[in-house]
Amino acid sequence: MDHYIDLRLRPDPDFAPAMLMGALYNKLHRALFDLQAADVGVSFPGHKHGVRARTLGDHLRLHGTQARLQQLMSAGWLTGMRDHTQVSEVLAVPADVQHINVARKQFNTGSESRAKRYAKRHDISEDEARKIYAKLAERRIELPFVQINSRSTQQRFSLFIEHSKPQESSVAGAFNHYGLSSNATVPWFSPFFST
Repeated sequence: MDHYIDLRLRPDPDFAPAMLMGALYNKLHRALFDLQAADVGVSFPGHKHGVRARTLGDHLRLHGTQARLQQLMSAGWLTGMRDHTQVSEVLAVPADVQHINVARKQFNTGSESRAKRYAKRHDISEDEARKIYAKLAERRIELPFVQINSRSTQQRFSLFIEHSKPQESSVAGAFNHYGLSSNATVPWFSPFFST
């Protein structure tokens, strides 16, 4: 993870930033899936969390080796998004940076099928299980998310993304086709892309 690319959404009067980030991230997911890349991580330097403020922001940072990032950018995955994004060159990560883990966070949101499975597993009535799951669904999720279409399952879902607290040391590991990892870290630093 010694190089990075910054992608910043351009303001657009016709499309909300969340919609554009969703389109950009879906395109990235498809590219990572097609390349079978397990060595590209992402971070969202402008992300915000909180029930009212949660957003991934307008800035996506890709992390990897120089060769892998160049290969990714030559794959043409930004087709249709070039007018909506400002893209940096492949740049070397500055010295003495901190590191963060950017991971998927899943929540029980009270779906009917989950309640039925819970009832069966715990030998309780479906009504009791629905009440339990209704309490779970009332929780206020504060993490930013994006609507994503899975390349492997063809399912659409909300992908909640959590940025850990910065730490001094890096952790090596694999990344999934969303650029996320349960344990590996990516560099975390500013400036966060100057125009």
